[in-house]
Amino acid sequence: MEAQVLAALHEASGPATAAWVQERLGGDLAYTTVMTILSRLHAKQAVTRERSGRAYVWIPAADEAGLAALRMRRVLDGEPDRDAVLTSFVSALSAHDEQLLRALLDHATADGPAPADDRGTTGRPAASTEPGTRPAPHRPHHRPHPSGEAHGG
Repeated sequence: MEAQVLAALHEASGPATAAWVQERLGGDLAYTTVMTILSRLHAKQAVTRERSGRAYVWIPAADEAGLAALRMRRVLDGEPDRDAVLTSFVSALSAHDEQLLRALLDHATADGPAPADDRGTTGRPAASTEPGTRPAPHRPHHRPHPSGEAHGG
């Protein structure tokens, strides 16, 4: 249901009311259900809201790609071994996705340093110092998936 509500908000020409979203979805959902979904999306930072009289108007916080990235960050943040998850994710990228990721990281590094508390001397994110964590290994070359098929998004 969250995806349907977000899709409706993306169709809006500007900020939308909960009643507008309910109408756009065909009116099958109760108004209180739509408000609950919008409130949950707001808590997840997927939408923003502004006062308009006594009600709120709702705005998607990001495009579809930004929302997918937000979901990925939430999954990563919820994992106890962040380094292992990132290592596994990167090792399963297709050659194209790996090249794109490398280019994006190179571009981000070239744009200037991040705040000193987030970066090491290499200009890349500093290794975690939390107990039980280890830095992700460097992957100089793409390793094909064991099935021989390219996997990735």
